[in-house]
Amino acid sequence: MTETKQRHGSARSVYLPATICAIGALLFGYDTGVISGALLYLKGPLGIADNEFLQGLVTSGILVGAMVGALTSGSLAARLGRRMMTLIAACVFALGSLWAAFSPDVANLVLARFVIGIGVGLASVIVPMYIAEISPTRIRGTLTSLNQLLITTGILLAYIVDYALAPWEAWRWMLGLAVIPAVALFIGMLFMPETPRWLASRDRTDEARAVLERTRPPEEVEEGFEEIRAAQRQTGEQLGWRDLTAKWIRPALFIGIGLAVLQQFVGINTIIYYAPTTLTQLGMGDGASIAAQVGIGTVMLLFTLIAVRYTDRIGRKRLLLTGSTGMSVSLGVLGILTLIVGASGQTVAIITVICLATYIASFGATWGPVVWVMLPELYPLRIRGPAEGLATWSNWAANFVVSLAFPVVLGAIGQGWSMLIFAALGVLSFVFVSAFVPETTGRSLEGLEADLHEGPAKEGIESQQV
Repeated sequence: MTETKQRHGSARSVYLPATICAIGALLFGYDTGVISGALLYLKGPLGIADNEFLQGLVTSGILVGAMVGALTSGSLAARLGRRMMTLIAACVFALGSLWAAFSPDVANLVLARFVIGIGVGLASVIVPMYIAEISPTRIRGTLTSLNQLLITTGILLAYIVDYALAPWEAWRWMLGLAVIPAVALFIGMLFMPETPRWLASRDRTDEARAVLERTRPPEEVEEGFEEIRAAQRQTGEQLGWRDLTAKWIRPALFIGIGLAVLQQFVGINTIIYYAPTTLTQLGMGDGASIAAQVGIGTVMLLFTLIAVRYTDRIGRKRLLLTGSTGMSVSLGVLGILTLIVGASGQTVAIITVICLATYIASFGATWGPVVWVMLPELYPLRIRGPAEGLATWSNWAANFVVSLAFPVVLGAIGQGWSMLIFAALGVLSFVFVSAFVPETTGRSLEGLEADLHEGPAKEGIESQQV
């Protein structure tokens, strides 16, 4: 009876900090999604209705801030801890949201969006890292998938808020309401533990063991603690901060950056931004823009739930390959259809909706959550902060490049060829995963780290034998 109660207590203890920390991902999603509706109503009051450049600055300021936040968060998380960086991210979100809501002019709004972007960048690194490090191996994929689930929940919530407040054109409320989850994140994390792996890296072994006892069944505590200590001793002897590109780290660095960049190069953000316009052009009313976004957000959320349930059962690599296939086929069909038939007609409209829904569902169930699950799994403890920060920065940089280039490419070659380019990049993502990405499902973080150490050793042995 006592063991059963303790086991149930461990489950509650690990799910609670994972869920509280994932509020940072909800803020990530809300603040990136809310501007699409708010922009419709702030252009007039701020005097930028006829200035597309300033509208672009308001929209993209968050991307620049996210790159800054992602690049700096890793080293700060290594020094200050994952929990402290989550608290800092909550403060940044709250400050940026209030600043945006009370902005008197466009310059202040752009700066506020930049500050919010820093919070987004911090959250995009820290949330999956915290959840992965505090979770038991057997449910690590499920819990880390909460990151993407809460991102999509935040995006959907933003679309619903935009839609609800649209009759009053209350753009300041749209932007400012993000302060509520930011305060909830800060208060919640005050009562959550630090991750045992970071505590062990700072030689705070008693605290690390105490956290393991709260988040593991009794029979797994000692094994988990010894794995962490063994990995700590190994990396403590071989790693320094200047060793980010050490030979044995390079494969993981290459895979992480490749996954992060391809997650954006498959075109998810441009497809989401383009879908409402496409549906409007197919005959839906002017109000379809925001309403269609709610539908898109709902599809993404529903299929992300599949990843949350099955990531630890199906496997990360298999999900990525399935997603690449679904995205490539759906965009390929859409591109060919557009080139042959054009973008009008009832049949074309139905097929377009099916293709867009299939694409979004394929991404939502696979590449959306699984990349964020895998990034913290790929890197050793002492290098995890800066390595994951660099990969996440690459993700935001790719997002910025695609968002900047897509309108130009679309204007130059049209919708059909643009969709075929993204379909080809989907094929590239399939090849990349097949050739380079390892399966991390069911493996402890320490076991994955040991594989990295053994790689160069095996190469050395083979070279000597030759």
